[in-house]
Amino acid sequence: MTALAYCGVAHAQDYPTKPIRVIVGQAPGGATDIVARLVTSKMQEDLGQNLFVENRTGAAGSIGAAAVAKSPPDGHTILCVSSSYSINPSIYAKLPFDPQKDLVPVSLLAEASFLLVVHPTVPAKNVKDLITLAKARPDILTFGSGGTGSSGHLAGALFELGSGVKLTHIPYKGAGQALVDVVSGQITFMFASVLSSGPHLKQGRLRALGVTSAKRSTAFPQLPTIAEAGVPGYATTTWYGLLAPEGTPQAIVERLAAAANKAVMSPDVRNRILADGAEPIGSSPAGFQKHLAAEIAKWRKVVKAAGVSIK
Repeated sequence: MTALAYCGVAHAQDYPTKPIRVIVGQAPGGATDIVARLVTSKMQEDLGQNLFVENRTGAAGSIGAAAVAKSPPDGHTILCVSSSYSINPSIYAKLPFDPQKDLVPVSLLAEASFLLVVHPTVPAKNVKDLITLAKARPDILTFGSGGTGSSGHLAGALFELGSGVKLTHIPYKGAGQALVDVVSGQITFMFASVLSSGPHLKQGRLRALGVTSAKRSTAFPQLPTIAEAGVPGYATTTWYGLLAPEGTPQAIVERLAAAANKAVMSPDVRNRILADGAEPIGSSPAGFQKHLAAEIAKWRKVVKAAGVSIK
C-alpha cells in the first residue's frame, strides 16, 4: 500500500470528525431540499455526526455546486443535486465549476418520473390522441414548465423530438405556477411531478396520459409509459444524488455512499420516497458516475436539437 493510499484509509477510519454540511442549490421546501433532508437525517445514525442542510440558491443550483467544488475535499462538505445538474452544462455558456471534474459522484439517491397531464377538456384520452391533435394544430397546443431549461421544459422538448410534433412552450417562474394554469385550462398540458399533480388527478381536475420513466410508476401502475403509449424510446426522469469535492479520498466517498444507501433503503425513508411518487435507488459511486455521464450526453443532444437556450 502506498503512503498516499494509506493516508486515505486512515482518514476514512477517523471520518467524520465533525458535523457535515450538505449544500442544496435549490430553495427550502422544494423536492431536492426534501430529499436531502430526508436522507441525510437518516445518514446521521450511521455516521455518528450531525448532517445539516444549507440552502444556497441561484443560477439553477450552480452557486451551491461551485461552493462545494471549492470546499476542502475531506468529506465534511457535500452537495445534493437534482437532474438540473446534468442539464446546466448544455444550457449555460459558462459555469463557475466543471460538473464532470470538480465534483465526484457519491450516490444516486432516487428517481421520479413526471406525469404528462392535460386539462380534462382537452380532447385527448391518450398520448397518441395528443400527438394526433398536435399534428393537426401545429404550434397551437401549449405546454408549461418551471422555466426555460428546466427538467419539465426539456421533457417537453424530448417529446417534440420523439413524436415529430411542434408545440408552444410557456415558461413560468416555477412549476407550481404552470400547474395552476393547466388546472384552470389556460395551457394544454405539462410534465408535472407526481407529488404536485396527484391530488388534482384524484379530484378530476387533471387527466394523466402517461409517465415519462422507462418503467411504469409504482405510484400509478395503471398509467402506460410514454414510450409504450406512442413515443418509442422516450424516457426521462428527475433524479437526486450526492456529490463531494474532487480529491475527496475514495474511502470517504465509499463511506458516504454506504451511509446514503443504507438510509435510502431503511423502511421509513424508502416508504416516504415511494409515497412521494419517486423510486428509491441508492447506487455505488461508479454507478452514479455512469448515470451522470449518460444524462449529460443525452441532454446535450436534446438541447442542441431543440435549440434551447437561456437568453
